[in-house]
Order: sequence, then structure tokens, then C-alpha cells
Amino acid sequence: MFNRYWLLALACLSGGLFAGDHYAELGINAARAKFNYQMLCQGCHIPSGEGGAGVPNMKDQVGYFLHLPAGREYLVRVPGSANSALNDERLTELLNWGLLEFGGDSLAADWQPYSVAEVSAARQQPLYEVLEHRRLLADALRAQGYPLTD
Repeated sequence: MFNRYWLLALACLSGGLFAGDHYAELGINAARAKFNYQMLCQGCHIPSGEGGAGVPNMKDQVGYFLHLPAGREYLVRVPGSANSALNDERLTELLNWGLLEFGGDSLAADWQPYSVAEVSAARQQPLYEVLEHRRLLADALRAQGYPLTD
């Protein structure tokens, strides 16, 4: 007989399965992407993606950047991405994983994942004025009504 504990267990299990299926649909090895995030990104962005002192918050906000072509490129062109030791395939996987992990409601239902070709091209032009570039993008996103915070 099902009781509320069984229903809760089923809900948790099905949520995990659906998330795993979504990663698989996009060709993301979630364990590898999470490891790469832990090794290369979480020192500044912390495990939750909320950012440390002076580091932008990604949690529930990173998806807004996909609404602008320059914002989409920004996520690839920041020094941590563009200069990463990861090859283009692994960086693409990490970026798409990060969008799924941290995007929350900021990630549109019809968002388009990064392709390897897109990442390969964008990372050839790393940003040098990162803070100013982000400020301009954030202002443009706020002007379009996206509730981006610093």
C-alpha cells in the first residue's frame, strides 16, 4: 500500500531520472562535467554557483545571458572558459551542464545548448575587460526586464 513516504520517494527518484535523461539528451556526462566544475570553477563560483567575493552569481541568473548574442558569447569568452585547459568538447559539456545546474528559472524552456563549433570559435577571442563587459551586458538585460542582480 502506498503512503505519503512512498509517494515522496517516487517523486524524488523520478526527478533524478528525468534530470539524468535531460543530460543524456544533450550528450552531457554529468559526473565528468561536475568534476570539471569542481576542479576549475568552484574555487570562485563556489559549489552552489552563487559566486564568492567579487565573483558574479550564476545561480538562477546565468540563463539570462543567452537572451543576448553578446551574452551568449560572454559565457565562453570569460578568461576561465576561454583559457581553460579543457578541450572544446569538454568545455562545451561544462557550459551546458552549468546552464542546467545553475540556470533555474533564468533558463528559457526553448534554450539552445552550446555546440562545440560555437564554443571553439568564441573562445578564440577571450575577453580582457571582463568587468566592464559584464556590466554593459547586465545593464542591457535589465533594460529588457530580466531581474539580473550582481
